[in-house]
Amino acid sequence: MPTASGHTKATLASKVTGTAVYNSAGEKIGEVEDIVLDKTNNRILYAALGFGGVLGVGEKFAPVPWSVLDYQPDKGGYVVPMSTDMLKKAPTYRLEDLTKDDGQILTASYKYYNVPLD
Repeated sequence: MPTASGHTKATLASKVTGTAVYNSAGEKIGEVEDIVLDKTNNRILYAALGFGGVLGVGEKFAPVPWSVLDYQPDKGGYVVPMSTDMLKKAPTYRLEDLTKDDGQILTASYKYYNVPLD
């Protein structure tokens, strides 16, 4: 699935995890903690965007559809078209729950970010 700017070049998941995520104002709002894959449909479901908390305690994870993230080489990170406030109001989960999804998390995330499900 292409990203917002249309780039589809391959990258390793290990290079994506830990990458900073910025809002359109240029403020760092979190980082990609992990990528959640759909093993049966060969696609990326979403990036688990971690934010808040201190040293991993109290951190929240927002499943953000991959197509929302736009890699910007000059920032060395991803830019998302949302404010910090919008992210704080996004559906959040424990990281381990993102792989136990029965479709509710996926549906809620895509609906929140106004991204059509394929």
